[in-house]
Amino acid sequence: MPDVLPSSRPDPDQLLARVREQEARARRGKLKIFFGASAGVGKTFAMLGAARQQRQLGVDVLIGVLETHGRSETEAMREGLETLPLRSIAYRERRLEEFDLDAALARRPSLILMDELAHTNVAGSRHPKRWMDVEELLAAGIDVYSTVNVQHLETLNDVVSGITGIRVWETVPDHVFDAADEVALVDLTPDELLQRLKDGKVYLPNQAERAVRNFFRKGNLIALRELALRRTADRVDDEMQQYRREKSVSSVWQTRDSLLACVGPGDGGEKLVRTTARIASRLEVPWHAIYVETPQLQRVPERTRQHILRNLKLAEDLGAQTATLSGSSVEEVAVKYARDHNLARIVVGRNVAAGWRPWRRSFTERIGRLAGDLDIIEVAAGEPDARNRAHDEQTLAEASGTPWQSYAMAALACALAGIIGAALFPFFDLANIVMLFLLAVVLVGVRYGRGPSVLASFLSVATFDFFFVAPRISFAVTDVQYLMTFAVMLVVGLITGQLTAGYKYQAKVATRREQRVRALYEMSRDLSAALLPEQIAEIGERFISAEFGARVAFLLADENDRLSAPLPSANGLPLIDTGIAQWAFDHGEQAGRGTSTLPASPAFYLPLKAPMRLRGVLALELRNAERLLVPEQRRLLDTFASLIAIAFERVHYVDVARDSTVQMESERLRNSLLSAISHDLRTPMSVLVGLAESLQMTHPAPSSEQAEIARSLKEEALRVNGQVTNLLDMARLQAGRVTLNRQWQPIEEVAVSALRCVERSLSGHHVRLSLDVGLPLLEIDFVLMERVFCNLLENAGKYTPAGTSIDASAEVTATTVNVRIEDNGPGIPAGKEELIFRKFERGQSEGSTCGVGLGLAICRAIIEAHGGEIHAEHGAQGGARFVFSLPRGTPPDLAAAEDNFA
Repeated sequence: MPDVLPSSRPDPDQLLARVREQEARARRGKLKIFFGASAGVGKTFAMLGAARQQRQLGVDVLIGVLETHGRSETEAMREGLETLPLRSIAYRERRLEEFDLDAALARRPSLILMDELAHTNVAGSRHPKRWMDVEELLAAGIDVYSTVNVQHLETLNDVVSGITGIRVWETVPDHVFDAADEVALVDLTPDELLQRLKDGKVYLPNQAERAVRNFFRKGNLIALRELALRRTADRVDDEMQQYRREKSVSSVWQTRDSLLACVGPGDGGEKLVRTTARIASRLEVPWHAIYVETPQLQRVPERTRQHILRNLKLAEDLGAQTATLSGSSVEEVAVKYARDHNLARIVVGRNVAAGWRPWRRSFTERIGRLAGDLDIIEVAAGEPDARNRAHDEQTLAEASGTPWQSYAMAALACALAGIIGAALFPFFDLANIVMLFLLAVVLVGVRYGRGPSVLASFLSVATFDFFFVAPRISFAVTDVQYLMTFAVMLVVGLITGQLTAGYKYQAKVATRREQRVRALYEMSRDLSAALLPEQIAEIGERFISAEFGARVAFLLADENDRLSAPLPSANGLPLIDTGIAQWAFDHGEQAGRGTSTLPASPAFYLPLKAPMRLRGVLALELRNAERLLVPEQRRLLDTFASLIAIAFERVHYVDVARDSTVQMESERLRNSLLSAISHDLRTPMSVLVGLAESLQMTHPAPSSEQAEIARSLKEEALRVNGQVTNLLDMARLQAGRVTLNRQWQPIEEVAVSALRCVERSLSGHHVRLSLDVGLPLLEIDFVLMERVFCNLLENAGKYTPAGTSIDASAEVTATTVNVRIEDNGPGIPAGKEELIFRKFERGQSEGSTCGVGLGLAICRAIIEAHGGEIHAEHGAQGGARFVFSLPRGTPPDLAAAEDNFA
């Protein structure tokens, strides 16, 4: 069978939209994702292999970011490929390397490799996430290869954490994955992956052992592999659907099982929905549920309409994709929906459409005649009792019925046409009089619908025959030709009335859709110009109130994921339960009125989900909560909430970027000032120290009072000189101009040398040095590490009373050497254990203790430059304890070196 039916004609608007989409995609780069179940399956290796093939074809390939994790096979694959240098970024008094987006755009290769798509960039980068960098590269027309694991997909993140017990915080929005031009699945069986772990091809041996015990258990790998395969299959299914739409394929391809439940106005709708959900669950297939509203069902009672909407809501809760459609024929709309979504099986209720009109074919038969390639499953509706049967018949009758006033107006319109025709009868032929009655039928169909237009057709024929056709004032007909006139007039009237009523209904549906689209467009336009959260809240409240008739409140989340007070509202705030709102935010689920979670609440709570995180909660107090049962209205509200959440996130990151820029400029200015002041003060301080020493050596010798003044002057000058040295060192460390002179040194010598330097300032304290036997050599900068000891010891001496003791100790562990300096003074103020390491931060805001608060900041910068860590804690004796650790590394074999020297 050909893909495209000969009689199929694509919609010109769809063709134009498709051409525009293809033109936009042609200007963008192509994204190819190498997708795997977990780390170690070979995604990076496969990406490099594909890149090398492209390079052999003459493509300009550039490595933007590549994470080999020390794997020799991967390192060998990168040989011969150009690598873009990384950019150094200052972060928390350290220098970290990150992808250089500007350099990549300036270099403009044909293809760039961006490993680990879910990576979070260092603060200070242009974008917070690597996938955002990739979006900008694609927009510039550069092709990108990237890698991602299944646990990094946003919608599967919680599923994976439930399986493995480990939460992955770096995620990629699913729309980025779905928008990729190509996804290559890199698959490996769990046994092969575990063997690679044992062979050390994924992690280092000690890391591999921990990984096997935790994340890389065989059960976890099997579950992750299934998730990756299913997600890839879903994407392939989407690509197949896209191909069918582009090629206008009308036949259903039964590539996978899927179900379509057709919900009607009868009482069997709930059973139909539940049965379809059970079948879909057993088969593990997706399913849809639709309700088709025809002109006959447009005026169903409100009770019946709510019953239908509740059934659709039930289907949505059970996992279905729901829709309310419109059309003149239920079966035609249902078959078209099934073909558009490639749904191979339609589930219907038995005798849904026959009821009290047995001469009509059943709904199943009508679908079978339209689509012989679709499977149809009938669900028994059961045996309703007499009361339910009466209710069903009443429902169908009411659905087809029209108020008697409409039929009376139809009769009046025909009478008015007869009166006008009688006045015109002497002047016009009968053919022109017939036009008056046809006009009356059309007007009745436009104003009152199908039923009154049918009555108007019959009354028009009868009136024309009785009053205008000879013999007049009689239904007798002398000329047989008038029988043809009556028949044509009746048929034309019926067809015209039917078409007019149907088009009126379709125009009403199209108008409602156009209103929804216009509201979305106007909201997105206004939100794009908003710069403050209050402006976003005002815009969102205006549109949501106008569309849903509700009072609206926005509760935004702070940095600790706690909801703040609602933003101001012009129309008054709804009754808000902060506990329910916080629950909706914490769980990322709707709550309150109309939901299964705390439905007694007067307000409805909807989380504001943005691409990066939840931004808050939208609270609505609806006058008519049943409006949310309509699938189109609910999707409109979800779209409103999504646009508002994205606007809040955009404003948030604008503030973050502005604050980061101000902070960077402030840091740069402060470092420049520190450097300039330090240089200008060092020379006068050195001169002052020299003059103080010269005063002590003058002849004749100075008096005791003069000698004391000279000594005090020298000590104060040395103290100020030390502070200037700290300022200069801090400026150099911040500017990244300090190069470590790392050599293998014994930590004992560093400690002893530092004690000699601070001997005078610690003369009033008892210093105890306790070092483990057999401390290994450490690869350190002797001078800078001595500065760390000096600053920590001087800090202990300044903040502890005279006569107290200071303990310095060092111990060795498997991977580090830990050094502790502890005193028994007043200790660290509560809550300042981390703050005291900031620049110009002191443990006591006021006091006579000298210093500017740079010593500990310098210690942290030096320790982190050596790859170590430092922190403060409360000591066992109530004082302060500073602990820093340095990596052991692999020192040289001194015994072997001595033998070689000998």
